[in-house]
Amino acid sequence: MAKRPTTRFVCQSCGAVYPKWSGKCEACGEWNTIVEESVEPTVSRASRTKSRLTLTGLEGNVAPPPRILTRIPELDRVLGGGFVPASVVLVGGDPGIGKSTLLLQTACHLATTGQRVVYISGEEAVDQIRMRARRLELVAPTLELAASINVSDIVATLETDEPPGLVIIDSIQTMWLDSIESAPGSVAQVRACAFELIRLAKKRGFSLVLVGHVTKEGGLAGPRVMEHMVDAVMYFEGDRGHQFRILRAAKNRFGATDEIGVFAMTDHGLIEVPNPSALFLAERQGNIAGSAVFAGLEGTRPVLLEVQALLSPKAGDGSPRRAVVGWDSGRLSMLLAVLESRCGLKLSGMDVYLNFAGGLRVTEPAADLAAAAAIVSAATGHPTDAGSVFFGEIGLSGEIRQVPQADLRLREANKLGFASAILPRRIARGNAKLAAPPGLDLHELGHLSSLVRTMTESSAAAKDD
Repeated sequence: MAKRPTTRFVCQSCGAVYPKWSGKCEACGEWNTIVEESVEPTVSRASRTKSRLTLTGLEGNVAPPPRILTRIPELDRVLGGGFVPASVVLVGGDPGIGKSTLLLQTACHLATTGQRVVYISGEEAVDQIRMRARRLELVAPTLELAASINVSDIVATLETDEPPGLVIIDSIQTMWLDSIESAPGSVAQVRACAFELIRLAKKRGFSLVLVGHVTKEGGLAGPRVMEHMVDAVMYFEGDRGHQFRILRAAKNRFGATDEIGVFAMTDHGLIEVPNPSALFLAERQGNIAGSAVFAGLEGTRPVLLEVQALLSPKAGDGSPRRAVVGWDSGRLSMLLAVLESRCGLKLSGMDVYLNFAGGLRVTEPAADLAAAAAIVSAATGHPTDAGSVFFGEIGLSGEIRQVPQADLRLREANKLGFASAILPRRIARGNAKLAAPPGLDLHELGHLSSLVRTMTESSAAAKDD
């Protein structure tokens, strides 16, 4: 029988395993991330016990577990109504974006309601956490703090007679298990430490929050299996140049995915933004060419954003520049090709800059029509109607396609005082008419050329006047 190897080589970025060391990981393309690790011993077949499973039917009368409200409505919204007992939430984000601040505020709010909350940090000393709490003016005498990276000590501490309601581990990449012969942050350590903590949370019935570091590409560092082990994965996003922070649910077994909570970073920590649309549009300047308002949808929340476009003659002999902030650059290239090929708009000799103002990154295709309206407005020099919103997906032939939840977008636009909405023509749903809120006019378009023609004619008429 061949001897089982005692070591293996594991990529610390993606978790790929190799029989020998190499400089580049073929799975993720990273260099110098492959590290030698010892193989974890497995239980022999003779020592394994077998037992039959108890199978039950789909029907049942088990009541859903009670939620633990955090007293932060934006966070409760993303969680789906608060923390679920015995659930595990993984929170990731860029360094300094505000993850620890949000969780410390959450811990203090819960502690003041009588919940037992334990905050364990592997990155800060207890005195440093206290200094941060004083700076944020947080008061919670019953909050329990500890500074440790030893998972065995943490597990022994939490296996008490009274289980806590919430445990926060900041961060999982700093945790260390003495049975694994590798450094903290390695794939083996992160996987083993996460498994021990998740097992304890399920056994004791407390909610567990794990803070995770992110890679330079924006994904969570460590093995991808950790995202499958937890019940919810949330990303704390934001631009350091903006005060807004977005908490986005990428996975949630107890609520909607892609749900967002909006916060603003201040001198006293994070504050909630209950109406982000009004805040995103607060600095909007009307009657300026190259601007349009997009009626978007993030999870179940409608959000209105300003889309800004700027065109300038190409500098030099190279290719024209395409710069975009808050949107997919590939989507912009496709949209510019459609405007040239299907609508006759000449943009090949122009540098194009596109910006979704406010720091929110938009991923839904419904932003196509608003981005196109901003680009056409910048190209013709004719401003879009300051009282109009745009939404709709654009296909490669220039057709404007339907997008979901149009009624929610229209209600949000009407609530903020907009007078009209430009949206896709409802061909796919027969003759059904979309009920517009009172005071909101609907203008349906079937092809992008209709928008280009209307704005070009308006620009020519304005010049003649």
